[in-house]
Amino acid sequence: MHQHRHSLLLLFSLLPLLCAAQTDTVNVSEAVVTGTRSADGERDLPQSISVLSHHDLNQDFRPSLLPTLSERVPSMFVTSRSMIGYGVSTGAAGTMKVRGIGGGGSLLVLIDGEPQYAALMGHPLPDAYQTLLAERVEVLRGPASTLYGGGAMGGVVNIVTPNAQSDGVHHTIRLQGGSYGTAEAGVTNTARKGKFSSTVAYDYARTDGHRANMGFQQHSAFVKLGYDITTHWKATADANFTYFKSSNPGPVTAPLNDNDQEITRGFAALALTHRHERFSGGLRLYTDFGHHHINDGYAASGGTPRTVRYIHNDLVLGLSLYETMHLFTGNRLTLGLDYQHYGGNAYNRNVATHEHIKLNATSGEDFSENEVAAYADLAQRIAPWLTLTAGLRADHHSQTGTELVPQGGLTFHLLQQAEVRLLISKGFRNPTLREMYMFPPQNDALRPERLVNYEISYRQPFLNDKLHVGFTAFYLKAKNLIQTNMVDGKPRNVNTGALENSGVEFEADYKPCRTLRFSTNYSYLWMSRVQEAAPEHKFYFGAEYSYRRFAVNAGLQYIGKLHTSTDAAAPTESFWLLNATASYQLLKQLKLFVKGDNLLAQRYETLKGFPMPRATVMAGVQIDF
Repeated sequence: MHQHRHSLLLLFSLLPLLCAAQTDTVNVSEAVVTGTRSADGERDLPQSISVLSHHDLNQDFRPSLLPTLSERVPSMFVTSRSMIGYGVSTGAAGTMKVRGIGGGGSLLVLIDGEPQYAALMGHPLPDAYQTLLAERVEVLRGPASTLYGGGAMGGVVNIVTPNAQSDGVHHTIRLQGGSYGTAEAGVTNTARKGKFSSTVAYDYARTDGHRANMGFQQHSAFVKLGYDITTHWKATADANFTYFKSSNPGPVTAPLNDNDQEITRGFAALALTHRHERFSGGLRLYTDFGHHHINDGYAASGGTPRTVRYIHNDLVLGLSLYETMHLFTGNRLTLGLDYQHYGGNAYNRNVATHEHIKLNATSGEDFSENEVAAYADLAQRIAPWLTLTAGLRADHHSQTGTELVPQGGLTFHLLQQAEVRLLISKGFRNPTLREMYMFPPQNDALRPERLVNYEISYRQPFLNDKLHVGFTAFYLKAKNLIQTNMVDGKPRNVNTGALENSGVEFEADYKPCRTLRFSTNYSYLWMSRVQEAAPEHKFYFGAEYSYRRFAVNAGLQYIGKLHTSTDAAAPTESFWLLNATASYQLLKQLKLFVKGDNLLAQRYETLKGFPMPRATVMAGVQIDF
């Protein structure tokens, strides 16, 4: 304990030296977010939110967004099984949870506000969320179903894509390689000329993996085109495409052969938006699609190769229409309409005959549902020190019927920009097509899962806006959770589950000068029952320093009492992870970097039976011109 105390004293005693010659005032500007479907400052939102900037996401040169989110967002945890690659189906990692809620379609991922998920399975596809997509990422911690519907029961991850702001052309090329045959190559081009703007990006990543039969290879591409029709109206079109091949070696206690997946995912959208002094809004048409080809493999010891492959094609077609109005002083009212048609076809295909085989005796091959919703979200300044927020969504699902989703809160604006927020919000999740129709436990009489969340938060800047501190306490209660129970001697999906989670979240960001920054977060989670991928303790401390051409950053993370199975008697995982990155600007256009993960060489796993690699190293170059 004394050693850690002395290390902290030494660190802070060096601050005057590290910040020498920095006389400018450093202000951390208010982030612009879309948690209300309109561009508002973070301090005007009722929800707890974490905003990661382009710098936050790119300083470690990671191909995937999720490792950074898992570090930097309190109460958020993402499972892993290798250096890169999450996979799908049996043995897949990439389960995302916030406050213990997520997985199975309970945490919604958005790109520019529109949903991303596999329509048949209902869950997000973690390998599709690449850093090249993001200018920034916003994470709403806690239910956001009033604005975003059924998939947002546990929260929202909103990926905001880049857009060139000034005339000119800029290229970024990044190449890196390292441990276990891991390599990545990416190129991004942004351009603007007058009213026209474009962003084009491509990324390739691959690894052999630290175990046999754990190879992963991925291609990702993204295109965004924009045209400023007038100073107030803008049209955009964007699309992204991801293809990956992934092999799952199975748990170390029961290894598999030939458990291979070929996955294609895509997204495309057209949008027309406007922004005036008192009115803003937009219309967005979008589609999300995928093709999955999966060999479930066989036991490495005594198994026989499978004669069928699982094939699945899914499609989401959606429309989002919203308008935000500032009708009078201190007022904001957002009205919106969402529509989705989602579904697809799934079957087993005989390898030799190409015959289609039903997934079970009663199902067909084609499955689909429709969902339409209208919502209203209101913020009203009642007094200089008090703002009221309220919202209501009426969501109609073609199978489960209509769900009403209310939300309400109060924000107290105190002296010195301090704020206290009180929020009550409801979340829900409609059963997925898989749970209702596709496999033997299916039950088409399932009802939506429901959750009520209560939270109080405090935020305040200090030291001339150089230090930002936030604290949140929450309690949530969920019911109607879908579980597989034995009914009349057969497994059946039923609405019988319930849980209560409560906890606290702390985060702070301190930037004493332009060249130095510290950030930290901690969350504690109490759970009424054992849950996977939801650690009891989660802590992160990060430091960044730059001097002339040299920059270094390091992050230390602690995960405590993590369950990797629902067996309450099974031991939990607790571990420290140290990651670090150093870069040097060799030329104006050329930057060299080296980075290491798990530098303490910890033995740990976040997915039962899938130990993570010990210390790994990557090195590369980034070219900007």
